[in-house]
Amino acid sequence: MAPNVYALVDCNNFYVSCERVFRPELVGVPVVVLSNNDGCLISRSDEAKALGLRMGEPYFKARPFLEQHRVRVFSSNYPLYGDLSRRVNLVLGQFSPEVEPYSIDESFVRLAAPVQHRPDYQALALAIRAAVLQQVGIPVCVGVAPTKTLAKLANRRARHVSGGVLILDSPESQAMALAATAVRDVWGIGRRQAPKLLAADIGTAAELAAATEGWVRRNLGGVVGVRLWRELRGEPCLSWHPRPEADDEAEGRRHSVTYTRSFGQPQRGQPVLCEAVATFAARAAEKLRRHELAAHLVTVLLGTDRFAATTEGATRTAVIYLPQATQDTSTLLAAARRGLAQLYQPGAAYVRAGVLLSGLEPPGQPQLDLFTPIEPARLQEQQQLMRTLDSLNHRFGRDAVRYAATGTRAAAWAGRNGFRSPAYTTSWEELWQVK
Repeated sequence: MAPNVYALVDCNNFYVSCERVFRPELVGVPVVVLSNNDGCLISRSDEAKALGLRMGEPYFKARPFLEQHRVRVFSSNYPLYGDLSRRVNLVLGQFSPEVEPYSIDESFVRLAAPVQHRPDYQALALAIRAAVLQQVGIPVCVGVAPTKTLAKLANRRARHVSGGVLILDSPESQAMALAATAVRDVWGIGRRQAPKLLAADIGTAAELAAATEGWVRRNLGGVVGVRLWRELRGEPCLSWHPRPEADDEAEGRRHSVTYTRSFGQPQRGQPVLCEAVATFAARAAEKLRRHELAAHLVTVLLGTDRFAATTEGATRTAVIYLPQATQDTSTLLAAARRGLAQLYQPGAAYVRAGVLLSGLEPPGQPQLDLFTPIEPARLQEQQQLMRTLDSLNHRFGRDAVRYAATGTRAAAWAGRNGFRSPAYTTSWEELWQVK
């Protein structure tokens, strides 16, 4: 086996598992977690899946069934889920210094193995699973293989294996797993590509791996398809990003930062919409600074209800160009408010809004403007203010210090979250109490 192997650690029914960490009476009980604004089902326990509840099913349609079967319902609690995700990755760091978060509930771990001494990957994967469960309380599945794509495939199949661990450390085990995996379930095969492969009599991952490189290059997206094909054949081709937002030109570089939300109820007043858009711009600015980027373009989105009988639903946008890229919240707030002024129509009932920042570049490499010179002292003041703002909010909690334009914490536009559990680990007022 190659000196480096990859383990993909995937948290089982992650949002539900997070709720169960602090509510052990929920173990063995059907549980679902709802999306933003309590819209639809986005996480289901195994017991809920067994009842036939579908991913993405609207809550208002499923509600009678949920009540009939006494399914426990929770609003999404992203601060809690994000904190537990961070704790899972800290545990993974005990087994390898190289951990690459792929999503909130999945991480790759690169395991180095000297050629002369092949470790027992089964025992190592079981140890990872036990450590995460003991130290964080989250059950996980682990797939281990010589490439990322094969590790993803192994993890998918590990969910149905006793012990929740599957090791593809030999050509024989890899061939069996490839033959048992439908091509549509291969990581990187999209909805449009799967029918094309099926039409070419390629129905399994094994059949795709057996295709010629030339055919793959012509029919599966050129270089990208060839990388996937080689990964299935055991040749590592995908980049490694311990920090997924690193400034890698090929994959890690962000092209935009977005913050959008649906409102708890339709909003008609411009002051309330101004508060919402200002809040979204401030959130996007925080994310921009976290990724060490600056933005040239501010796009404001404002949407009406497409299901309303009296109006034709639509999402309209306004784009504000900034002469110099910035990550300063006040500058981005002002631009977002100008965009909202262009979009707002008195009397219209708006159900969603958002802010998208694009035209991104590193803050230390500004594109200069011919007519508006940069004032170094002013720029340094802005940067110091933003560092102080982020530091205070990191230390004392989000919105400990915020712009007045974002309004009050109990915002009229806030989405519904009638079933939210406490922020057990991220709010002093909601810390878990043991009696």
